[in-house]
Amino acid sequence: MASTSTTKLTEPATVDPNVDVTPETRGRPEVSGREVVFEVSDLSVYYGSFRAVRDVNIEINRHEITAFIGPSGCGKTTVLRCLNRMNDLIEIARVEGRVGYHGVDLYDREVNPVEVRRRIGMVFQKPNPFPKSIYDNVAYGPKIAGTKGNMDDVVEKALRGAGLWDEVKSRLKASGMSLSGGQQQRLCIARAIATDPEVLLMDEPCSALDPIATARIEDLMQEIKDEYTIVIVTHNMQQAARVSDRTAFFTTEVNPESDTRTGLLVEADSTDKMFSNPSDERTENYVTGRFG
Repeated sequence: MASTSTTKLTEPATVDPNVDVTPETRGRPEVSGREVVFEVSDLSVYYGSFRAVRDVNIEINRHEITAFIGPSGCGKTTVLRCLNRMNDLIEIARVEGRVGYHGVDLYDREVNPVEVRRRIGMVFQKPNPFPKSIYDNVAYGPKIAGTKGNMDDVVEKALRGAGLWDEVKSRLKASGMSLSGGQQQRLCIARAIATDPEVLLMDEPCSALDPIATARIEDLMQEIKDEYTIVIVTHNMQQAARVSDRTAFFTTEVNPESDTRTGLLVEADSTDKMFSNPSDERTENYVTGRFG
């Protein structure tokens, strides 16, 4: 079960007792009966002097799957990485605007990015298990976080949550690298949820997988969305239509002065509406295959 503790996002020495990220105590607004987890306002991201994405405004709801779609270079992954401050790891990256998480500005100077990434886990495009045993892959995060309790139970719970326990329970000491591609990706999901996050960010999690493994990951997302809020970047529009509750369409615009392209969010709405009756002609052209 995803965490609902009162863990603060600040460094221990500077905890503000008034900054509480517990959904129940924040009284956040709801959209269509769903609590808002992220409120992104006027978000722009720069790499040096290059503006990669501009003026993104979007709300992401609790216990829903939100898909980011759009052509290559439109800023989908850049925006995704802003949701758990992964862009901090890029020296030339600069983020402007506000990324609110249960009302807390994730880019406030007192917010601890390590705690942000514990509560907001990430699964990358290519499965990246550590060169360790299956067990140690899953146990790594909880050990670093100082998780108390029986580690065997923590590992089993995470592997069950990722739909992998029955396949690996008899070989937990085997290398994580010995698993198939689809199993490795589910191992990475288990590793991400072992630290008990609330949110899972998934950056093209199925792009390197065969159709059977892809279907298993998609089924898994549906199984666990009642426990986690999921945001997925995908180039596969059929996948977005199959798995997501809401879809956000990004595109690019040309800067005539520099002849570079900047990403922008065109619109975000329920997936049914985005694929059947989008509000913007650019979205309709993309989902019907007229461009992109």
